[in-house]
Amino acid sequence: MKTIEGFKLRKLGNEYILVGESMALINFNKMITLNETAAFLWKAAEEASASHGVFTVSDLSKALCDEYDVAPEQAMTDVQTTVDSWKEAGIIET
Repeated sequence: MKTIEGFKLRKLGNEYILVGESMALINFNKMITLNETAAFLWKAAEEASASHGVFTVSDLSKALCDEYDVAPEQAMTDVQTTVDSWKEAGIIET
């Protein structure tokens, strides 16, 4: 999977939002809000997409375990849920 270019992560109060900033996304009519953990995962996905061209659920699960005190099985479940919501929102490509 990879993130769709043109979305910028911005902090707004205690939440994060993804804003479509490219001309191709000008008609994107959704506001994507992320909590701190989801924002961390988005940054990890962007970084992996930029350096390797893609990211996997396993990549993000490992990053989550490295950053937070979470069991690998729980990380995998949580990341899969987050990635599924990103797919539904149309902000990543598979």
